[in-house]
Amino acid sequence: MGELKGEAADVAENDVADVIERAYLRALNAADADAEDAVDLSASALAAAGSGPAASGAASAANDALLALTDRLVRSCWTRGWQPADVVRIARRRLTDGHARLAADLITAEARTAPAAAASKDPRWAAQLAELAAAGPWNGDGTLLAAHGRRERLDGFSAAVSVMELLRLLGRLPRITPVAAPTAACAAAHRHAAPLLGRIRALLAKAESTDFPEEAEALSSKAQQLMARHSIDEALIASDAGAGGSDGPGACRIGIDQPYEGAKALLLDAVAAANRCQAVWAGDVGFSTVVGFEPDLEAVELLYTSLLVQADAAMLRTAKGAGNGSGNGSGKGRNGKARHGGSRSKDFRQSFLIAYAGRIRERLADATEQATHAPDLPAERLLPALAARDVAVRDTTTRMFPTTTSHRLKGRDHEGWTHGTEAADRAVLGGRQ
Repeated sequence: MGELKGEAADVAENDVADVIERAYLRALNAADADAEDAVDLSASALAAAGSGPAASGAASAANDALLALTDRLVRSCWTRGWQPADVVRIARRRLTDGHARLAADLITAEARTAPAAAASKDPRWAAQLAELAAAGPWNGDGTLLAAHGRRERLDGFSAAVSVMELLRLLGRLPRITPVAAPTAACAAAHRHAAPLLGRIRALLAKAESTDFPEEAEALSSKAQQLMARHSIDEALIASDAGAGGSDGPGACRIGIDQPYEGAKALLLDAVAAANRCQAVWAGDVGFSTVVGFEPDLEAVELLYTSLLVQADAAMLRTAKGAGNGSGNGSGKGRNGKARHGGSRSKDFRQSFLIAYAGRIRERLADATEQATHAPDLPAERLLPALAARDVAVRDTTTRMFPTTTSHRLKGRDHEGWTHGTEAADRAVLGGRQ
């Protein structure tokens, strides 16, 4: 307790920026076993430094010092390979939703003062910032600490604890493989394809929401045709232009949310492979990096999202029918004890998604084979062009991730496996079926 009072006195006697910096360093450098106490002590100093009316000189100076520190930390995340969506995702994963919202506050605040915003060069970066801004983060009015406390309904000390917990996380994030911004040609292609991609998203959204299978089939078929044709046209144009006229493969990150991350990563890998991309899953940070050519990366992101939505809907329908005595609901196991498994159990859902991903892989491979050998396409030009792109994607993936490991997932619930396979057979892929 004496140390807490000493920190409060320091606020009045020393430069407030130095007090906040020392508070952060104490939280950052504490061993994991001592982290909670160190964060509490640091939060006490931060709360004392930022106490008082928002318009007061002390509160304003503390807010300026805190923002200078958070801007520096956020920019250090960028230099270590992280992107805005990654930081928000890891904050939610390692801490809470409230910390994720606070991370969005810090990122949008940094973007307002960034000397050379990465968003000006990277359309995906710009899209991530736009998505964060659409959620209504702190707009700079008042102080960051007070705004965070009001939104999360925290007292001053609890808000300071939340801030220090996030700053400790940001300061300890490891360096990860960076994802380079698209070249000028890729960025131009992205802007040129934006209306088409918007149309594809709208088609898939309608396919996911309709209750009429025939309508879903027609909508998704049109979306898949647009995606496949766009990718093939890009490959032929690049082939005609020669090696010098085509940009190499790029990469993007796609979040893999808890729970059942392994099964979801398996589904993304199936979608990536069908679209001539490669996916590398980083389970500890909650995303996969997908390597491929720009049109194919767009197709992967769109189709994966659609198939995951369909899988979730199918699991929900199965869960609702679990208590009807059909064998999926609660009952008694062989040991005579009550069984609360069925479609609501972890094993069921894990098995469901693994089987779903495996069957989707088979269906997508068949659809890709048919689309590639369509009679109206010039096989003598297209097949060598696609083969060259496959080699380029593999080389780029190996360069970015020279060391990878394979993971084998097993489904342990027979009913989950059966229902997952059936759901994959019903899932709408589009294209020729």
